[in-house]
Amino acid sequence: RMAEEAAEGSGPESKAVQVWDLPTRFFHWALVALIALSYATAELGLGDMQLHVYSGYGILTLLIFRVLWGFLGPRHARFSSFLRSPSATLAYARALLSGQERRYLGHNPLGALSVVAFPLLIGFQVTSGLFAQDDILTEGPLAPLVSSDLSEELTELHEDNFNFILALIALHLLPIAFHTFGKREGLIRAMLSGRKKAGESADAEADAAAPGAAVTLWGLAVLAAAAAAVYAIVELLPAALG
Repeated sequence: RMAEEAAEGSGPESKAVQVWDLPTRFFHWALVALIALSYATAELGLGDMQLHVYSGYGILTLLIFRVLWGFLGPRHARFSSFLRSPSATLAYARALLSGQERRYLGHNPLGALSVVAFPLLIGFQVTSGLFAQDDILTEGPLAPLVSSDLSEELTELHEDNFNFILALIALHLLPIAFHTFGKREGLIRAMLSGRKKAGESADAEADAAAPGAAVTLWGLAVLAAAAAAVYAIVELLPAALG
């Protein structure tokens, strides 16, 4: 009996394959941590507001990295691997409602929408933060480059936009809970290890090449380029235009 169970457990359905590379996973969890830090410093009054500013720089670095990685990274990190047409996304949504949706190792068509929505909302958040100021001690590095009225308006938008980010986070957690507990796909574990169970999937052709050390080194290079871009924006640009 034990031999039979071992044989069943070694089948193709139970085999784990590498899906998400280390740089992609680092982006995801670092973004989670920095958003939490930004919330704690701005809304809960924990820590100095300068820490909030540095957190914003970190988030901007991650966003620039993710955009670059969406074109330069391995298969499942690339936008072309999971962004679908509106008709394909709608078809997936209909299939999901009827319980006949196809399985994806990477992002499914609906999940891909959050990959677009998050950078847009968070991108606006950090961009507006660059021009924001509180009229007391803290101001974004680009605030002196615009009028006080525009800076004040962007500050208000910066505060209001975070509510949309919180709503999107809540909306994002619902399908994660559904696939983790309802479908028993172990998404949280997969987002930590990068590995998911193999088997039939709509994007199975992407299983062939497992991201390795070379991909991680390439990711570090892209992250360094993103950090250099942020340094140019917050340090060099104000000095050049000021």
